[in-house]
Amino acid sequence: MSMNLILMGLPGAGKGTQAESIIKNYGIPHISTGDIFRAAIKNQTEMGLKAKQYIDKGNLVPDDVTCGIVKDRLSKDDTKEGYMLDGFPRTIDQANALQEICKELGRPLDAVINIDVDPKVLVDRLSGRFICKDCGATYHKLYKMPKVENTCDICGGHEFYQRSDDKPETVKNRLDVNIKMNTPLVDFYKERNLLFTVDGSQDIDDVTKDIDKILKDFK
Repeated sequence: MSMNLILMGLPGAGKGTQAESIIKNYGIPHISTGDIFRAAIKNQTEMGLKAKQYIDKGNLVPDDVTCGIVKDRLSKDDTKEGYMLDGFPRTIDQANALQEICKELGRPLDAVINIDVDPKVLVDRLSGRFICKDCGATYHKLYKMPKVENTCDICGGHEFYQRSDDKPETVKNRLDVNIKMNTPLVDFYKERNLLFTVDGSQDIDDVTKDIDKILKDFK
């Protein structure tokens, strides 16, 4: 029995960790759009060369090219027993195109796993990082504070800074963009009875257990 999945989740929800766990436990290929784009360009496939023309100019790759690259990857032999898509689809148009691709290849979707975490929690998770100005050691307000307050464990320095990417307002904007993009997709898959939502605010091991409970029905 095959297991064809999409893994969804906002930045900071723990998608990367759970993706690793799913690959290890179920032996299905992890199909990340970033990876397949790089592979298609490197191997100079027809779709890869088309994508490169847009990327080199700093333009977005159009849906027909993106979908073409995904279709090429899903038609490979290693997806016969299942696959896990990550980073695709990003829009309703892509979701509709994927339904057609899956139908054409005879590899229909079984489940969409959405790791759900309150955006306020994600802001804390993602904006908690700070760095020692002297030696570059990294700390986190929630997970890894210096042993002595305001003193770097490594070099004893007292000055810390936060990268602009990690500042709460930047993180919040990034999450808002992703929420806007993800919400219609969540609804799309909910309507098709494919959506399984997992509480991503639990301990990592509990999130993994909840995902396993869902997936054991497909294997």
